[in-house]
Amino acid sequence: MGILLLTAVLGGFLNAQSDTRQLQPILSHELQNSEVTGFQLRQYAMKRIPPLRIPQNATAWTLEAQRIRKHLLNDVIFHGWPAEWVNAPPRFEVVGPVPGTTGYRAVKLRYEVVPRFYSSAILYEPERLSGKVPAILNVNGHVGPIGKAVEYKQKRCINFARQGMIALNLEWIGFGELTAVENRHSFAGHLDLVGANGVGLFYLAMRKGLDYLEQHANVDRTRLGVTGLSGGGWQTITLSALDERVAVAVPVAGYSSLTAGIEHPEYVGNDLEQNATDFRDGQDYTHLTAMRAPRPTLLIYNAEDDCCFRAGIVKPGIFDDLKPWFLLFGKPEAFRWHENADPGTHNYQVDNRLQAYRFFSEQFRLPRIDREIPVDSEIKTPEELEVGLPKTNLTMLGVAKRLAESISPPANSSASDSRRRLAQLIRYRPVKIRHVWAMATTKSRGVETRSYVFEFDNGLCATGVLVKSMSSPDNAPVTLVLRDKGKATAAADVAEYANRGDQVLALDLLFFGDNSLTARRVPQYTQLLAAIGDRPLAMEAAQLLAIASWVKPQKRIVSTGMRTQLVSLTAAALEPAFREVKVRNGIASLRHLLDAPVGYEEAPDLFCLDLYKEFDVPRLSALSLYAGRLP
Repeated sequence: MGILLLTAVLGGFLNAQSDTRQLQPILSHELQNSEVTGFQLRQYAMKRIPPLRIPQNATAWTLEAQRIRKHLLNDVIFHGWPAEWVNAPPRFEVVGPVPGTTGYRAVKLRYEVVPRFYSSAILYEPERLSGKVPAILNVNGHVGPIGKAVEYKQKRCINFARQGMIALNLEWIGFGELTAVENRHSFAGHLDLVGANGVGLFYLAMRKGLDYLEQHANVDRTRLGVTGLSGGGWQTITLSALDERVAVAVPVAGYSSLTAGIEHPEYVGNDLEQNATDFRDGQDYTHLTAMRAPRPTLLIYNAEDDCCFRAGIVKPGIFDDLKPWFLLFGKPEAFRWHENADPGTHNYQVDNRLQAYRFFSEQFRLPRIDREIPVDSEIKTPEELEVGLPKTNLTMLGVAKRLAESISPPANSSASDSRRRLAQLIRYRPVKIRHVWAMATTKSRGVETRSYVFEFDNGLCATGVLVKSMSSPDNAPVTLVLRDKGKATAAADVAEYANRGDQVLALDLLFFGDNSLTARRVPQYTQLLAAIGDRPLAMEAAQLLAIASWVKPQKRIVSTGMRTQLVSLTAAALEPAFREVKVRNGIASLRHLLDAPVGYEEAPDLFCLDLYKEFDVPRLSALSLYAGRLP
């Protein structure tokens, strides 16, 4: 808006006019920095770590593991996914052989994950295959466009085949042949938005590979294994904990306990599938590791990992503390640890591969494998391993849009029932103000300002600046001003309403303005909060309602931008205590997030599970008693 001197709009305030030049430095002053906000969030999350207690006996743990497995699959991973998609048998198509192989065979496969969304795979088999042999599912990490053709994965699969095992090399969503902007893992948030937990697509993609191996005519179903690096390590522990068909698992540098993730935010991860909504609410990867007992499990980590999950940091929480679970079953030797020092970085190179070969061969009752067969000459290019996917293949965003087409308007219900359902859907937990910290005051040219940090009873904070004419009564109406870009950009809005005679409170709620984090960290923490069962949108709305209660007089909200629009409408829909909710630069529907599309990183608080499915903008507006027309 630029520098603008606002003239009087109400005759009674000619001598008490606010202007942007006067307000800008006050509103721009940082009341809380990102380091403090990050520390508060870590303290908050620490209180939500699900406990893992040693059970009395193996039977008790078996029952508990069954409960967790059923809960995660039915209530979390497959939340909102059509049952016919989840239960569909594997549909794999043989595309053709990979030419130029020596001592093994390789076949190109294409398979359906969900209708109209296909992936690719390479099947490696011993050259002379007869009878029933073990099979190992090899899953990918974050390897970029090279995908399933990454060198260390090819070497591993070829060696498995030449040592008498079947190996299936899966492509991973977002990489290799599935490289596409709309397959970035953050688009899992768009699946959440339309009512299907984003992790479900990732789980189906890897589980279909296991389904295929189980049905292979030459596979011994009692000797199925899974292994992978990084994101492949995450897939390994998730699939092998939740699917009891996996006899042997070797995850490599793929996950940590929630405690380690909170202590080291870089371990939290940037991928929504690893911090899927509600996935760590009541259980964590520590529980998944314990659920492997007594099935053989080798954890491989790297001494000086330059990506994440450094061995010395994660070992106590996911190995040392979990030995008692294998001891319960009388199988302490089935749970092992290897710390790689050569090269010690984020890798699945020869030392780590040798550890995997030895462990799989031992557990599958094969001759011990102590060396790697040199196969450098067998490594194929991505083009040579290209399977080919349909030109009309859906992306992750495309799947979300398809699911959105089946959304029907919610059934009519009373306002009170709708509010109860909204509170339930967004996991709304009211907060109370524990203390209001008075940070600064000014009085100049008839205008008074007071700067605050609002501390809530959950340990989190919001910040705000109250602006009023000194001639305005203390019970003058209050206008709450929120902007997506923070209170530092709110000078014009504040001046406008202050000059009308209102008290104006410019707010930065959690994840806004100077009560936020660096741009890189915000999506990590919103993921984490959703994973432990919270909804950032609800947390922000709860802060707004607590502050609105504190200011007492009649109040309106003026929000600018789609994020603060949804926070404001959600708060007003939960408790219709505002005389007006005015929206500037908002959106008419959450469908905009799909159609634009808006990336998760741009508005992470809006990608709330089931929100578009049940409470689109018009319904929230109606519940908030806002009768105006959205711009």
